[in-house]
Amino acid sequence: MPPKTTPAWILSEQKGIDSLQLVQENPIPEVGDNDVLVKIHAASLNYRDIVVAKGEPALPFFRPGVIPGSDGAGIVEAVGANVNGFQVGDRVCTHLTSGLPANQPTTMVDICQSGLGHNYDGTLAAYAVLHETALVPMPANLDFFQASTLTCSGLTAWNALFGIDSLKPKKGDWVLVQGTGGVSIAALQFALASGATIIATTSSNAKADRLKLLGAHHVLNYREDANWGQTAKNLTPNGHGVNIVLDVGGLSTLTQSLKAIRVDGLIALAGMLGSAPDGTPAPTLMDCLSNSCTVRGFLLGTRDQYREMNKFIVEKGIEPVVDERVFDFVETKQAYELLQEQRHFSKVGIRI
Repeated sequence: MPPKTTPAWILSEQKGIDSLQLVQENPIPEVGDNDVLVKIHAASLNYRDIVVAKGEPALPFFRPGVIPGSDGAGIVEAVGANVNGFQVGDRVCTHLTSGLPANQPTTMVDICQSGLGHNYDGTLAAYAVLHETALVPMPANLDFFQASTLTCSGLTAWNALFGIDSLKPKKGDWVLVQGTGGVSIAALQFALASGATIIATTSSNAKADRLKLLGAHHVLNYREDANWGQTAKNLTPNGHGVNIVLDVGGLSTLTQSLKAIRVDGLIALAGMLGSAPDGTPAPTLMDCLSNSCTVRGFLLGTRDQYREMNKFIVEKGIEPVVDERVFDFVETKQAYELLQEQRHFSKVGIRI
């Protein structure tokens, strides 16, 4: 018989990390006709989880008492009467949104209204009842920690690189990734597996060494080189510029991304955390015209893209990167703190 309660973290209010509360016997909802009961084995965190905990206005529609977390992987324990795609024993990982068609792009409204760990109960629990549309099969070559990184970071990186078929990376292309967060590390791995030459940025010499170990061909320290976008362009053959820039900093990095990109290149705009440097005007849409490039804004990816990504991961033998410190379930607040202080590398994992 499935359990009736589960250990779970809940957010009763939005006053930061201290709003997280561990409940040992949180009731498990009944499994509906289109629901799946999953025993969660591992979860990972995104900066979005901190934004939700703080109650920042970018993500409204918060439901008090929600179980936070969107990223997770586990084993199916029970399925509803109308579920056809999963059966007991399947290894699965979560998709952030619930109830969307498999080919429908995600909007900010979708994330707020149907996002796991926000308006729907998420993955920071030993057991979760999820709509079947919030799940995909796990890549067979991954463990639960690795698979738990795919929900947001992995899928965002995949959509950034492969979302436009005619511009997806290939052998001979150059790709620029920024920083050492989960999206950038996943993009590095995907682009490298496609045969591209990788330029990565960081502010840390220690992290630069790790980027090189992962296969980055060039690493630029953006604190030591304020004009790193031009430096990246100069590294490319004949100084033509990179084919794809994964921009995760928004206004704080977009000016340099525009300097790095080649004519007809793609800037995949996946982040909005920063502000323009002091004394620097914020880029506008007209900068796309003067640089003759495509700037594409997007959020996450579809379930169809998720399945394509997982197939690629298996075919290429890619193993997603989790920070060397993995937290136990009772240490979830410390995991949030590590992420908030940006002391992590790639993804912060939680053992459940």
